[in-house]
Amino acid sequence: MKNIFNNTKKTNGNNSATLLYVIKTNRSYQTMAEILTVTSVNVNREKRRVKRRFKKLKKARFLNPNQDKLKRTFDILVSSLLFVFVFSWLFPLIALVIRLDSKGPILFRQLRHGKGNVPFYCYKFRTMRPNSEADFKQATKNDPRVTRFGSFLRKSSLDELPQFINVLIGEMSIVGPRPHALPMNDRFSAEINNFMYRHTVRPGITGLAQAKGFRGETKTFYDIYSRCKLDIFYVDNWSVLLDMKIIIWTVISLAIKKTEVY
Repeated sequence: MKNIFNNTKKTNGNNSATLLYVIKTNRSYQTMAEILTVTSVNVNREKRRVKRRFKKLKKARFLNPNQDKLKRTFDILVSSLLFVFVFSWLFPLIALVIRLDSKGPILFRQLRHGKGNVPFYCYKFRTMRPNSEADFKQATKNDPRVTRFGSFLRKSSLDELPQFINVLIGEMSIVGPRPHALPMNDRFSAEINNFMYRHTVRPGITGLAQAKGFRGETKTFYDIYSRCKLDIFYVDNWSVLLDMKIIIWTVISLAIKKTEVY
């Protein structure tokens, strides 16, 4: 749900508000307008009331043992091939440029929730200068914390490649719901019912939400709600074919750069 119009005006000495919300469906954008004439003290309460209508999501299902084993086999096979034929020469090159570009470690690690809500350290190539806000403040446009080479890594998603280490360890999967930093998970789970059911499977390097263009900063409730809804759809409808489609869609999404990643 996305608030695209919020205009307040004076009426007989009282503040009133006109709210227009847009809901993105699978087929098209549909609009639902609610003209709310309320006093200024009730504006925020009415926003929360409308928002709560779209918070409920059905519970996700766990993958059965055979599905989990098949998915894990695919992860190990693909990751091993990538490490042998691609990462063996690409990682040292990226590490060298990071070292020349700015001071600090090559890798950045951050605690995130994994399968069963168990925290794990998620690895990325460092794209920011060392700072104390990395765990709770998302990167924004023209963020001064992002280095020159880091900006390229983020826009190309090359900074995510070390997460194949997490895949080999068994903490992540190639495809699955994207993991968030712990403070962000706490905030999102307070806004959306069943948000943590995304964690009934291993988190992924890419997911259905990312393949459909939901990457980068989460600016509104609509951004995170849409991601969560797609993630739960993925868990409920997992198949090897769906994973293949998501990988292809992700490559296409990165190629046409339709997302805002800073």
